[in-house]
Amino acid sequence: MPDTPGTKPSVLFVCVHNAGRSQMAAAWLTHLAGDRIEVRSAGSAPGAGVNPAAVEAMAEAGIDISAEIPKVLTVDAVRASDVCVTMGCGDTCPVFPGKRYLDWALDDPAGQGVEAVRPIRDEIRIRVEALIAEIDAEPDV
Repeated sequence: MPDTPGTKPSVLFVCVHNAGRSQMAAAWLTHLAGDRIEVRSAGSAPGAGVNPAAVEAMAEAGIDISAEIPKVLTVDAVRASDVCVTMGCGDTCPVFPGKRYLDWALDDPAGQGVEAVRPIRDEIRIRVEALIAEIDAEPDV
C-alpha cells in the first residue's frame, strides 16, 4: 500500500470539527494496530476541543483521548496518507491520484450525550478493525 517499500501504511481520518468521529477513529486505529500503521486525523473546520462525550465514551473503552487537540486539514496531510477516510466533510477533502478514499457515513456526535456517542464509538471500532484487516491483507508495493 505505501508508495515506498518498507514504509508503514498511513491513514488519515477527516471530519468537519476533528472533535469526535475522526478523533475516535484515530484512537481506535492506534490502539488496535499499535505502531504498524501511521495515524493522522484532521478537520475541515476544527473545533476548539475534543467532544467531551467522545472523550467519555472512549475512556469507557479504556482509551484516553482527553489530551488530543483538533487539527486543521492540510493538503500535505492528505498527500502523506495512503488511505483517507472522510466522515461527513463532503467535498472539502483534497483528492490526489493514487490515494485510497473511503467515506464512512456515521452520525455526528456533536451536541450528543455519551449515550448517543457509544453506538457511534462501537461502529467506528468495527470499521477500523475491518480497515486494519484490509491493510494487513494487502501486499507491500
